[in-house]
Amino acid sequence: MNLIFRLIYTFLISRFRSKVGALEECRTPYRCWPTDCDVLGHINNGVYFSMQDLARIDYMIRMGAAPKFSANGWYPVVAAERMRFKKSIKPFQKFQISTRLAHWDDKYTYIEHKFLVKGEPVAWGMIRARFLKKSGGLVSTEELLGVLGIPLQKPEMPAHLKAWAEAEDRHIEAVLPTKS
Repeated sequence: MNLIFRLIYTFLISRFRSKVGALEECRTPYRCWPTDCDVLGHINNGVYFSMQDLARIDYMIRMGAAPKFSANGWYPVVAAERMRFKKSIKPFQKFQISTRLAHWDDKYTYIEHKFLVKGEPVAWGMIRARFLKKSGGLVSTEELLGVLGIPLQKPEMPAHLKAWAEAEDRHIEAVLPTKS
């Protein structure tokens, strides 16, 4: 983890921040440090993904899910992710990451991240995740939603998310075909 001090800070501070519901937006504040930047003087593209990891940890702690997942021996893994950039975040600039559960299906959860500077979106990320059991195997969406207290009835998948998910499925099958 290249952001170890932020990770430790997240574990210490998130318990004292306001609670959020599983279907609510969770905003996590940050500041861009020079060590986050590349030679062009803005946040390095790879750092965005690491910052999203931290924001998801904050989200899981603040919604009270982290101890439930731990008690069940579950842990999340990212299956796919994407990032879109609109404007740069510069050194010492304050920003927030808005994190929310955007959708779920029978196999994956989809988490959306928006990077906000003064309330304006400057970057957008989406992950597709699964939960695994330390004892082996997958956590079903039904099990996951049950622990989070979310009704099983899933909302209609937004068209942009559906297009991305289908493209991911086609791509993975093309590069890593399943054996017949």
